[in-house]
Amino acid sequence: MRRYRLLIVAALGAALLLLGVLFVGNINGNLVYYLTPDEALAQKADFTEGRRLQIGGLVEEGSVESGPEGLRFVVVSDTGTASSAVTVRYEGSPAQLFRPGIGVVLEGSWNGPTFDADTMIVKHDSNYRAPEPGPATAGDAP
Repeated sequence: MRRYRLLIVAALGAALLLLGVLFVGNINGNLVYYLTPDEALAQKADFTEGRRLQIGGLVEEGSVESGPEGLRFVVVSDTGTASSAVTVRYEGSPAQLFRPGIGVVLEGSWNGPTFDADTMIVKHDSNYRAPEPGPATAGDAP
């Protein structure tokens, strides 16, 4: 009887260990990392043209230009003067919250000195502010 109990405990322990390894392995495969502009420029040689990566940083004030080929802007690591800058060309509609000074995470690839992005995630705070009460305008209609 004692021998069977020991066998059952060992089998349950092995099953739990296997489930733990599978769970942790799947979580690690779903994590998404991004590089700062400093890191992206330092590791640019590792990312050949066409290899996808994600870059995160702040949109530099005064750098946003809209044209027929898409949106062009500069992403910096921080607002300091010594931070690295990456020129970005984004094809598609920018997020509603996109503006200079906001944090963004871009997915795309290098195309020479420019980072061509096709996916944009805008960082924002989690504070909700209700619209100010007042007369509705024509743009407010659903």
